[in-house]
Amino acid sequence: MSKEKTIQKIESTQYDAMMKKIYFTDEEVEKQKERYKKILDLFCSLYDADREIRFFSAPGRTEVCGNHTDHNRGKVMAAAINLDAVAAAAKNDENIVRVKSAEYDKIDEIDVTDLTPHPEEFGKSKGLIRGVCAGFKNRGYEVGGFDAATMTQVLSGSGLSSSAAFEVLVGTVMNYLYNDGKVSAVEIAQIAQYAENVFFDKPCGLMDQMACSVGSFVKIDFKDTEKPVIEPVEFDFAHCGHSLCIVDTRANHADLTDEYAAIRQEMEKAASCFGKTALRDVDEDEFVASLPMVREKAGDRCVLRGLHFYGENNRVEKAVAALEQGNFDAFKSVITESGFSSYMYNQNVFSAKQPLTQPVSLALAVSEYILKGKGAWRVHGGGFAGTIQAFVPAELLETYKTTLESIFGEGACYVLNIRPVGGTEIR
Repeated sequence: MSKEKTIQKIESTQYDAMMKKIYFTDEEVEKQKERYKKILDLFCSLYDADREIRFFSAPGRTEVCGNHTDHNRGKVMAAAINLDAVAAAAKNDENIVRVKSAEYDKIDEIDVTDLTPHPEEFGKSKGLIRGVCAGFKNRGYEVGGFDAATMTQVLSGSGLSSSAAFEVLVGTVMNYLYNDGKVSAVEIAQIAQYAENVFFDKPCGLMDQMACSVGSFVKIDFKDTEKPVIEPVEFDFAHCGHSLCIVDTRANHADLTDEYAAIRQEMEKAASCFGKTALRDVDEDEFVASLPMVREKAGDRCVLRGLHFYGENNRVEKAVAALEQGNFDAFKSVITESGFSSYMYNQNVFSAKQPLTQPVSLALAVSEYILKGKGAWRVHGGGFAGTIQAFVPAELLETYKTTLESIFGEGACYVLNIRPVGGTEIR
């Protein structure tokens, strides 16, 4: 199929229904069509365009409640958002996967006959691509070569899981090009986590990938990571009188991997005091009754992070119940309580290496000043740098956005929608 015919498909109404579902408004759909044509231009400038070119999308995510619980098999509440990563892709017969991101200069190229971890690819997108291919192969699914051009709205370091969106996007392409879309969203998330853990060398949990892959508001219970329990949360957010804001403090995440990893390690160290590998296997009452022993064996911060884990699991249940009952005020109270726990107990709001640099703390303080008694605010995602989340009443949205952007820069405050689908082909 020629480039011109593919453009005709974009400009026609063929993709409108799906695009309206994930981009919400007619105005935004028209903007996205222009974006898709730019991705097509990039594809055609790099590869042979005389073949069937297909389009794929994977969203970023917002963590709603359950901060740093997934890696110890806890509970989270999350949602897919309307910012996404998109690919134009086509099969090739070379057993080579090539991915060119519009945001980077080089094409990432991997041979699908070599699906072992390469240490020199740790921390690089090339490692993620190889890892996703390996995950498909390990599960008995088809793997083959393809060429792709990608473009993302999920900015790196924004706290909206750009890496998970990219992993899910690669998995979605492989799923539809070679497996007729039969690989479930849950499995794609698990494959994406495997790629990040083993081929990217980042000890992440599963929440980011699951929220990006599954879509909508979801409660996820990771007690059994092979079969996580995923429950949709019924709530009409569009009519609750609030906006979901993500504020990017534009702080640098560099050199913080060890601090992220320490949270999981210290929770696991606390669990090891009971002969377990994760806190989910330790009864909360037993943990609290044994605090002197845990403190002696593991140290104070392990105790505090353990208490945060149990508190967050309980708060996820309370937050879900509040939404299902239509009690948004109760929901906001739970979210704010979650934020204080992350700050005081989990201690992932600023880096201990840089105590004089605290942009996330500042964003939270200003949010409390504006929203106390009216909205909700908390650290978002991994923490230490990056973003916060806020639920802002409509009458305060302009004040909130203007104030936070006066501190952190124009465009720092994202006003988001919740996307009802995860990784998907646009067709």
